[in-house]
Amino acid sequence: MPLGGGNKCGCCQKTVYFAEEVQCDGRSFHRSCFLCMVCRKNLDSTTVAVHENEIYCKACYGKKYGPKGYGYGAGAGTLSMDKGESLGIKHVEPQEHRPTNNPNTSKMAQKFGGSDVCPRCGKAVYAAEKVIGGGNAWHRACFRCAKCGKGLESTTLADKDGEIYCKGCYAKNFGPKGFGYGQGAGALSHTQ
Repeated sequence: MPLGGGNKCGCCQKTVYFAEEVQCDGRSFHRSCFLCMVCRKNLDSTTVAVHENEIYCKACYGKKYGPKGYGYGAGAGTLSMDKGESLGIKHVEPQEHRPTNNPNTSKMAQKFGGSDVCPRCGKAVYAAEKVIGGGNAWHRACFRCAKCGKGLESTTLADKDGEIYCKGCYAKNFGPKGFGYGQGAGALSHTQ
């Protein structure tokens, strides 16, 4: 125990005496200093979340460091539109979808410097970011439908003339046309 009667508070750096001490992550705090760094709510052992030397309530910690995207809200089945600007998180808009600009789809023509070339952006594709589909190597971010821009997986893509599409766009643009070729009950099915 340091001189002055107690440990130093992890927040205000003043001496913490035994009667007012709260311990968390090996550090001491005054009961009145044991607050969330964002919303300033009082914390206890069941509501605290620690990140490096910072303490948060579980809700603010989840907003700042938790998963982002659809369905990650405050409760089950909620959608939060909060992008975290109040927590210092900078939101980056996704880049606009660009169709393939490489007219030559042969594997050998796309090789240079020992790495593949992405058919969508024309830049080198390295092993850590490589996704294979439609006979080509793509960046994970470029592995999207050429029509709607939807992200694809190897099981959800269809390719035509060196370009990749989601199955919905492929069916609309290249599938059979005419009366009865639709979706839903009563539609003709094309089986072989």
